[in-house]
Amino acid sequence: MRSFIQEFKDFAVKGNMIDMAVGIIIGTAFNSVVNVLVKKVVMPPLSMLTDDVNLANRKYVLREASDTAEEVAIGYGELIEVLIDFLIIALTIFVVIKFINRFKKKAEDPKNKAVETPKNIELLSNIEKLLDEQNKLLSKNEYNRK
Repeated sequence: MRSFIQEFKDFAVKGNMIDMAVGIIIGTAFNSVVNVLVKKVVMPPLSMLTDDVNLANRKYVLREASDTAEEVAIGYGELIEVLIDFLIIALTIFVVIKFINRFKKKAEDPKNKAVETPKNIELLSNIEKLLDEQNKLLSKNEYNRK
């Protein structure tokens, strides 16, 4: 039991749990932004293009409502709205990740003097250069032997 508690402390202290909590909070806030973007920005012009048809209300009725039974319908309009939500979220995440990767590449580029390169990346870059030089020398020696 002690090892379980110690593992949990290590997990929580190392930041995994905190990073996950921050990600969930930001994801929830991002979901609200996307919902407003879809419902208030994207859907009104789309509704106007379709003669003021509200997509969320679009459905295919399988059985009409009666005194004894409720209506049975397939709500395909809501599915369309959710797919539009998904596409906007996916596109936005793609753009954000692409933006982050651009800065990450600049930070990891040992030739870029505008950003201080971390020591481990600088060392790896130097090792890579030395290995390339060594491979060139070895390939020259092999060529000269033949």
